[in-house]
Amino acid sequence: MNKNIVEGKWNEIKGEIRKTWGQLTDDELEKTKGDATAIGGLLQQRYGKAEDTYSEKLSNIFCKFESKKEEVVENTKSALKN
Repeated sequence: MNKNIVEGKWNEIKGEIRKTWGQLTDDELEKTKGDATAIGGLLQQRYGKAEDTYSEKLSNIFCKFESKKEEVVENTKSALKN
């Protein structure tokens, strides 16, 4: 179940990224495995813009889910103790 929670958050992050940059595909994002640097490279390749034009938006998307990540980590720790 916890794996599903983590995968669900990645799906949410991918959704936010795709809302912002619609030319990216799920397959392309899956290949990045959630690595922000790899996603940034993909954005630069796809859109041909300098890193500073997308890095802040990408950071905001990841930060939005950071607190949710902490919640998942705590839930996983609790589940493993039980």
